[in-house]
Amino acid sequence: MRKTILVCLLISQPIFFLLFPVWLQLANYLHSLVIAVVWICISFASFVLSALFFQTKITVPIKLLHIFMAFYTLALLILLFFRPGGQSYGDVSLIPFETIAYYLKGNTAFLIAFYNLSANIGLFIPFGIYYCYVATKPRLKKLALIAIGSVCVIEITQFLTKRGSLDIDDLILNVLGVCLGYSIYPLMKKVFEMKRRDGSSVHEQ
Repeated sequence: MRKTILVCLLISQPIFFLLFPVWLQLANYLHSLVIAVVWICISFASFVLSALFFQTKITVPIKLLHIFMAFYTLALLILLFFRPGGQSYGDVSLIPFETIAYYLKGNTAFLIAFYNLSANIGLFIPFGIYYCYVATKPRLKKLALIAIGSVCVIEITQFLTKRGSLDIDDLILNVLGVCLGYSIYPLMKKVFEMKRRDGSSVHEQ
């Protein structure tokens, strides 16, 4: 366990601080909370990789996972709905892959393009993982339907409150992120085992 934590710190912290100017730019574009979210994501990803390398397995109370996801969801909603002023919202794009192609062609600053593409996927990965841990019988089709419905609500609410644009590409990327979380769940299960209050495994038959 100590080796896992040490390697995690040696990988994650230099990466985070070397790219700190980038995180500051993102904070100006989005919200200062993005710095904390990025730190958590980099640290967590490094920890998982280290744990897989050293074959470290950790038992976590399922209640702790619920609490973490509640705070993570709150942080994500703040990023989505409380952005700095002076930005123009209210556009509607219902043509699939139009916005994605716009970013890939370099029509905007690289940092903004990179964030809008990668973050729209990456920030939703935890929800796919969470679903697999809490669902009795995880099914990708069911997860995709839940994700589509949830993201549609977010997109429409952003548009109606003028906190964002209504873009079908955001839906595509967000749902892709959730499904990606579903696909990497087997790796996460090798590191984190969720336990109920009585000590039994969440998916114990």
